[in-house]
Amino acid sequence: MKRIQAIALLLLAALALPAQVIKIGSIAPDRSPWDDALKEIAREWEAITNGQVKLKIYPGGIAGIEEDTIRKMKVGTLGGAVLTNIGLTKINPDSFVLSTPFLFHSDKEMEYVLERLNPIFAKQIKEKGFMVIIWTMSGWVNFFTKDPVIYPQDLKKQKLAISTNEPEMEQAWKKSGYHIVPTDLKDLMMALQSGMVDSFYLPPLLAGSGQYFALAPHMLSLKIAPLVGGLVIVDRIWERIPPQFKQPMMDVVTRVSRKLSGETYTLEKKALESMKKNGLIIHEAPADAMAKWKEASDKGMDELVGKLFSREIYGKLEQLLQEYRQNK
Repeated sequence: MKRIQAIALLLLAALALPAQVIKIGSIAPDRSPWDDALKEIAREWEAITNGQVKLKIYPGGIAGIEEDTIRKMKVGTLGGAVLTNIGLTKINPDSFVLSTPFLFHSDKEMEYVLERLNPIFAKQIKEKGFMVIIWTMSGWVNFFTKDPVIYPQDLKKQKLAISTNEPEMEQAWKKSGYHIVPTDLKDLMMALQSGMVDSFYLPPLLAGSGQYFALAPHMLSLKIAPLVGGLVIVDRIWERIPPQFKQPMMDVVTRVSRKLSGETYTLEKKALESMKKNGLIIHEAPADAMAKWKEASDKGMDELVGKLFSREIYGKLEQLLQEYRQNK
């Protein structure tokens, strides 16, 4: 009887603890797959912790762009954020090695490498004061162009838009021989309409939802680089969560992230079909194309290796790729 009473008192004490509300900034639009996944995690975390942990999500960039959300996490305004590879790089530059153009040939290669580099990145990010909750691949990036592009020399005739605030990547593209025009995504449509740019690289889902493909209706099937995303939470906030809840919470995250990956691929396929019906022309890459794109890309690699990310992490990635390809 005394033992039962003690357990009951512990349960009552746990229930009496005030709820910890974690504010999450997200650039994912409301009701998008990423937003739906976050809401599912929020519901299940609240249930697992008996209401002690609640997520308050600010979707669609309400809390600002990725750099804003990182700054707000550091000052305590936000407890976490959904970040793309660009935001993750601001916290941990080595993460950007995964986005190096023309390194990966398939989803399986990327999954193999990510699984083995994930512990390294998680440790580096934790040292910066953040806890990685989700780290997942969310599709691939392709070229969309005004005129057909098959080989590097075709793209060199066009003006290529790239994200602003990426000086190392800008120099790498330039050194590889391309005409680069730094352009914010919010200005891309205007830049395409004015002729300031006539090509860009984005995930097909974004190219379709933003209707950018209408002004650059040629897509090369060759995958440039994987799109990596993640949910990070300020480490000191994660540490305040009672330890008995953490593993069940992470189990939810694993299940939801797998589901999210599947939904992303399905939506991307639907987006491509819809764009094809509305004028998109997809050009299949010949067998020799990847080698030519990789050769051109290598000319700018010294602007990335040792500057944007370390030589050590790049060497580790190359070693893992070689290991995978030899085994398979």
